[in-house]
Amino acid sequence: MWGVLTMNSDSKSSSLGEAATCFLASLSPEEGGKSQQAVYRFVRWYGWERPFAGLTAPEVANYAERLSSSDADYAKKLQLVRAFLAYAGKQGWSKTNLAVHLKTKTGKTRLHPMARRSSSENVSLTRQGYAEMEAELAALKTKRSVVIDEMRLAAADKDFRENAPLDAAREQRSHVEGRIRKIEETLKSATIIGAGQEVKSKVSIGGSVVLCDLASGEELHYKIVSPKEVNPTRGMISTASPIGKAIIGRREGDMVEVVTPAGKSRYQIKQIKR
Repeated sequence: MWGVLTMNSDSKSSSLGEAATCFLASLSPEEGGKSQQAVYRFVRWYGWERPFAGLTAPEVANYAERLSSSDADYAKKLQLVRAFLAYAGKQGWSKTNLAVHLKTKTGKTRLHPMARRSSSENVSLTRQGYAEMEAELAALKTKRSVVIDEMRLAAADKDFRENAPLDAAREQRSHVEGRIRKIEETLKSATIIGAGQEVKSKVSIGGSVVLCDLASGEELHYKIVSPKEVNPTRGMISTASPIGKAIIGRREGDMVEVVTPAGKSRYQIKQIKR
């Protein structure tokens, strides 16, 4: 994948882009593939055509602050860029070894204990909701393999500066990976509603209700779910919705008043089902 490239003999006129391409060419195909995204991101930040010799130590030191603190690969990306800068120093493309100025900032790679606890808050899911999330997770993992293959094909194009398919594949993978992590965290901390619980006569999460609109006589069917499972088109509402707030904890036969932007409505709870 990586060809043998040479730098311009005049280091002052050699650009960051040329230096990056030369560095990646010195690596094995596997190592080059791993380093490419992080190195090219660094280069794009300061300009592909910018002379390498003009890059300063303060700019390099500040680059660590520019990366997202929530990036799980923060330390790894800095390590790859640091290797590029060290290589450049050995080649004499810069007057000093700029790699020593790219340091991992304290607190970037480790979440505060309170942050870890808040990110794994316990959530309640119905059995159906849990099963649907498991199915989505399996589908996303299959999709991830497809996206990775698309990235490999797009990476065969050596002109990474204008490789729209590669950029699109990377963006899609980022979205897929993010969704996978979110679902895995949710399933790990989820409590399945109704598991080991007795049937109750009150409206609760996981139950279904039949409401009668006292003005029109129309019957409305709803299922009370967690906020993560809301789907109005399927009659799945949460306790945070106006109707959910009004009926949660109520019994069959109770009259409730629901306040919405459109006005007030009165309903009777005709039936509670699980």
